[in-house]
Amino acid sequence: MDELRYQAQLIQWLLQDQQRMQILQIAANFCQKNHLNDWCLGAGFVRNLVWDHLHHYIDAVPLNDIDLIYFNPANLLESTDLQFEQELRKQFNINWSVKNQARMHRRNNDLPYKNTANAMSYWPEMETAVGVLIRQNRLEIIAPFGLASLFAGHITLNPKRPKLEIFQQRIQHKRWLEKWPKLQIKLH
Repeated sequence: MDELRYQAQLIQWLLQDQQRMQILQIAANFCQKNHLNDWCLGAGFVRNLVWDHLHHYIDAVPLNDIDLIYFNPANLLESTDLQFEQELRKQFNINWSVKNQARMHRRNNDLPYKNTANAMSYWPEMETAVGVLIRQNRLEIIAPFGLASLFAGHITLNPKRPKLEIFQQRIQHKRWLEKWPKLQIKLH
């Protein structure tokens, strides 16, 4: 399957998921209201949906949090992210994690990121670096590494962040292999 077909399949699955579409619309309205143009819902929001479908789960693994990332170099205050989380929690009561990627390079000891997609390209697993947003009433997928490894059921150590210990801790802590036992770990 080529990249465009993966994207089309992912968009179809998102459109069929009423809860994810509700959350996406809340995020899109919120970002528009706050003039956040470079944003997406990423990580488990998209990744877990694909893994659920690969495992033919009728009842999806429940969302335990929502990762909204954005890029705004004009306001690097962490308190802004915390305020955004509180506002979003009032609209949909789930644990929101909001992070301005324009400041996250500091925590990771990287050079400054250029935009949201560039920041995602430094996340520990390649399959986690995938996001979705609504722009002009259409779903758009952001996937710096493409979608092939995600659809192949891999958990791949990101070569841009080759920290094996962190990678292994995340797999164990998040219990991915228990939840989705067909997944395969790839170190390169």
